[in-house]
This record gives sequence, C-alpha cells and structure tokens, in this order.
Amino acid sequence: MNGTNLLKIALRALVNNKLRAFLTMLGIIIGVASVIAMLAIGQGSKKSIQQQISEMGSNMIMIHPGAEMRGGVRQDPSAMQTLKLENYEKLSEECTYLSGISPNVSSSGQLVAGANNYPSSVSGVSMDYLTIRQLTVEQGEMFTENDIRTAAKVCVIGKTIVDNLFSDGSDPIGKVIRCNQILSG
Repeated sequence: MNGTNLLKIALRALVNNKLRAFLTMLGIIIGVASVIAMLAIGQGSKKSIQQQISEMGSNMIMIHPGAEMRGGVRQDPSAMQTLKLENYEKLSEECTYLSGISPNVSSSGQLVAGANNYPSSVSGVSMDYLTIRQLTVEQGEMFTENDIRTAAKVCVIGKTIVDNLFSDGSDPIGKVIRCNQILSG
C-alpha cells in the first residue's frame, strides 16, 4: 500500500465516524490544555516561593530564646526572655562578619487612630532591620538612633495599617496612633 491509499482510507474513516473523530480530538485538546495549565501553575508557585525566600534574605540567621523546663513542665518560648540587650551589643561589637543585626521585640494589640481601630502585631527593631529584610520606607522617614536611645514614641507602619486606620485617604505622617495604652506619632 502506498501513502495516498492510506490517506484516502484515513479520510474516509474520519468522514464516516464524525462523532468518534470529534470526541478523540476533544480528548487530546483537553489533555494537552490540562498539562499546560498544571505546568504554568507549578512554575508560578515556584516563582512565588522563591520570591518569599529571597525577601527573607539568603543568608539571614534568626536567634530566638529557647524554652526552659521548670518542675518537669516545658515553658512557652515566647514567655521566656533568655536573650538580653547585652547579647545584642556583644554580637554587634565582636562579630565582624555580620552585615546587619537587629533585636526584635514583638507584641500584639489594638491600633487606634481617630475613630478607626485595627488589631495588629507590633515589633520593636533597630534601624538595620530594613536592610536585613530588604525593605524600604515609601513615605516619611525611618526612626533614628536617637529615637531608639530616648525611647521616642515613633513608629513606621505598613500599607495594611494605613489602609485600615486612615481609610479616608488622609496622610498618616505625623498623626497619633495608639497601641493599647501607648501613644505614638
């Protein structure tokens, strides 16, 4: 049999079995489309995860206080304060291979500005924190070393807080924000 006879037989079979040919084509199209969609979803997830990891910093070390055992009961690590300010100062003075170091004291509470309030977490950090986490201040300015030394009541807030506390579009710079009983501005 030559190629032209085979082609004629194949075309005759397709014409005689239109529904079977259509269903076969439909199966192939759906199969290929689903494989392409799954690969695209996988690649998107991979890029998202890589971006989140790179935002953390590829060579960042976080040191948290450990839990203690008291009377056979393991204490909550967040309730234990085994790291002190002296630890931070010693690391910053003696470790020459650290490009940035920042203590982090975290709490949570209700943030209030005017008639608006929003539950949020609050972190006390040093000025190196933005560099370490690869963040930038979009509006306003970062607090200073003098603000830290004098325990000034200043804060840097993110977009979510701005959107929820200043939903009328007003400029948050210089405004007073209260966190539980502490005022900041």
